[in-house]
Amino acid sequence: MSNLSAPHFHDEEAAYAYVEARIWPNGPVCPHCGGVERIGKMQGKSTRVGAYKCYQCRKPFTVKIGTIFEDSKVPMRVWLQAMYLIAGSKKGISSNQLHRILGVTLKTAWFMSHRIREAMRSDDTTPFGGNGGVVEVDETFIGRLAGAPIKRAFHHKMKVLALVDRDSGKARTMVIENVNASTLMPIVLNNVAREARVMTDEHSGYRDMGKFFAAHGTTSHGRGQYVNLEDRSIHSNTVEGYFSIFKRGMKGVYQFCGEQHLHRYLAEFEFRYNNRVALGCNDSDRADALLSGIIGKRLTYQTTSARH
Repeated sequence: MSNLSAPHFHDEEAAYAYVEARIWPNGPVCPHCGGVERIGKMQGKSTRVGAYKCYQCRKPFTVKIGTIFEDSKVPMRVWLQAMYLIAGSKKGISSNQLHRILGVTLKTAWFMSHRIREAMRSDDTTPFGGNGGVVEVDETFIGRLAGAPIKRAFHHKMKVLALVDRDSGKARTMVIENVNASTLMPIVLNNVAREARVMTDEHSGYRDMGKFFAAHGTTSHGRGQYVNLEDRSIHSNTVEGYFSIFKRGMKGVYQFCGEQHLHRYLAEFEFRYNNRVALGCNDSDRADALLSGIIGKRLTYQTTSARH
């Protein structure tokens, strides 16, 4: 039987129950007053699915309030299908494909995709490399900055920095303005524990890493060196592998991304990488993990009004 045969993908009552069990594991919580007592499920033929009433503040509510689902007319079961498809597609799934599969308009599919990417965004700021672990750091370039004249090298492209913790297998990514040491060093210092061993390529922006961390290993990609033959732990191949997945998805599936949306696409690829099969997460686990990020991540059409 297909995973998409599960009741919560087809029945609206089951879909609400599925979300409520994960957002309210201890029972309904009123989003208006925070109350957990004297809450009753509303009954009646004309009552909307999933509606509750808080008899402390006398206001009705559903599990949608305060989440990426708020003010959406899309059925909950369709939201869950979209989340499962995006969470389970290693290199992403286009809005056009979601539009065709789910039977919603292209504009709705695009907007749902961005809300889901926002839910994928992690707020975890725990430093990588604790207990002397290895952290790989690298930057890459993609697309084109709006209005920027095309020049040699990477100056007209959008710039991305990624860190990968070898011990946990987790990645952390961010959009950066430039690849100068004045930009790179503060980010690495804020995200990597001082006892960590940091691995980079020969880029000059990383030159002073050894002053702040337990060790700094480098390889010279310009000379064709990708692993230090004397110490094979010195390489940045893991983060390069992460970028290969990211670029295949961005170029092959999404094809275009505006600078104002790049951070959400980074959140999408980071989320799937950090919840991959190699770390013990299957597609259903990943979709459930995504549901835990829906609270407080609302977007409006005004803040996402541009094509990807």
